[in-house]
Amino acid sequence: MKFSVLGSGSKGNCTLVEAGSTRLLIDNGFSGKEILSRLQRLGIDPESLTALVVTHEHDDHVKGVGVLARRLDLPIYANAATHRAAELRIGKASRLEFATGEAFVVEGLQVHPFAVSHDTVDPVGFVVSDGNCSLGYCTDTGKITRLIEHRLTQCQALILEANHDVRMLKEGPYPLALQQRVLSNQGHLANTDAVAFAAGLAEGRLRLLVLAHLSEVNNHPDLLLREARQRLPEDDQALRILLSRQGQPSPLLEIVP
Repeated sequence: MKFSVLGSGSKGNCTLVEAGSTRLLIDNGFSGKEILSRLQRLGIDPESLTALVVTHEHDDHVKGVGVLARRLDLPIYANAATHRAAELRIGKASRLEFATGEAFVVEGLQVHPFAVSHDTVDPVGFVVSDGNCSLGYCTDTGKITRLIEHRLTQCQALILEANHDVRMLKEGPYPLALQQRVLSNQGHLANTDAVAFAAGLAEGRLRLLVLAHLSEVNNHPDLLLREARQRLPEDDQALRILLSRQGQPSPLLEIVP
């Protein structure tokens, strides 16, 4: 089982997950042209994609889902509320519904959607498994809940939001109302909270961590890496830590059981 974060941040989010001949895209907040370009950089034939799965309706996650689904004749999996909220972006593409909290299967992959805390109609994260390995996907959540912790505890790999440094946010250019939104329980996860949560998971099965959705205004990669190295195991054999980028895809990363 392998994955690549094709891009992550306020300008667009998309992640490729594959096992055998099954290839899913989690979200697509980029244009159809851009996502095809990023797939080709990884040597991935876009025609080999199986389906799109959607976390929530914000434009940086759904901007290109309808265009890509229609172009490649792919189904879009989302819960009913998200399908309705993303109607303009999804358009006439093929739609399949899942219920939040209930696992479903897309060919060789099981996908388990779980509720997260964000200011959208019914936002979710995912645990994706091929039966041997599990990848957690948890971005756009203002807090770590007991449910999130429960779902991600058994994952060997995790894509986790580390959106902002609280001090940078409070001293930065965002107006007060936007600061309050980001800091709220339905906003975005701060570096400190993300790293503390990952530190707990690293005591269990977690071996590969990709920190994602970094704010280009209220965060800095060096700041986040420094905090992560202070709290998380330094031995790459124990936990490998990577940062996703807004402008380019990560390598295709293999998940080891």
